[in-house]
Amino acid sequence: MPLVTKWTGREVKALREAVRMSLMEFSEKLGVSDRIVSRWERDGEQAALRMVNQAALDTLLAKADQDAQGRFVGILAADDIPAQAVIELDENQTSSGEYVKHPGDGKLMAHVPEGIFLSGEDDDPVWVDEFHIDTFPTTNADYARFCAATRHPAPEHWANGRCPRELYDHPVVHVTWRDANAYATWAGKSLPTAEQWEKAARGTTGRRFPWGDQKTAAKCNVRETGVERTTSVSRYHSGVSPYGVYDMVGNVWEWLATPTTPGRCELRGSAFTSPLFRGVPAVRNDANDTMRDDDTGFRCVASPEQMGSR
Repeated sequence: MPLVTKWTGREVKALREAVRMSLMEFSEKLGVSDRIVSRWERDGEQAALRMVNQAALDTLLAKADQDAQGRFVGILAADDIPAQAVIELDENQTSSGEYVKHPGDGKLMAHVPEGIFLSGEDDDPVWVDEFHIDTFPTTNADYARFCAATRHPAPEHWANGRCPRELYDHPVVHVTWRDANAYATWAGKSLPTAEQWEKAARGTTGRRFPWGDQKTAAKCNVRETGVERTTSVSRYHSGVSPYGVYDMVGNVWEWLATPTTPGRCELRGSAFTSPLFRGVPAVRNDANDTMRDDDTGFRCVASPEQMGSR
């Protein structure tokens, strides 16, 4: 269950919206007048709630179903996503711009049409069927909704099982391959195969990096950039792929569906801890599927059937 250390008007409004109650219904559940609830919501962070009111809200949240708890976390997370999280491509960046929201987790996805692309370090022609891929890596806010809805354990570094608000739009880390696959299953998606991920990153013509052939570390969050931590998933506008996909190099390594040996799966993309050359999309990496680290996350893909399954 999501944890609330102190209720303010902001959390009150989020809970009322999450449980989908009118002002009158919500007030009746809490045993207060609708005018009091209206005042709390209007006062926002400055609202002063008595302990008995705090306890009533705790109880209502605890008794809410998993979907409502997931909505509650999602509403709070959405409120905290900074303005720069809105997609805003660099004016010189070419992108297909074919974005749609997935019906499962609501994440923005980019369309990658069927066809041949040049794959691997030798640029071998490989056919890949049509699919959609998450425009951004799975964020802490996305993962919090999943944990709230499914009771899946939160990442071990979240204090009291709750992610700091300032990291809501950063990629989730400290997740194993199994954690990533569980999220994908819950969302009605899949983890990308190596071929899907590479095509989404490079396009069809064999470019070395998502943005072209230049070794430009400033277009991504890698060791040479000097940030030394995760960043907002929408920060590097000039580093998007030909399909408009962000962070295909840098920020965090990303789990893929493709196994290498029993118990090990591919990773691609490099991270803030690794040098740029490790992020070349054609270059493979792998890890034990139980590994969790502060520089490893994931994103999902969806087939045409998964896009219309809900």
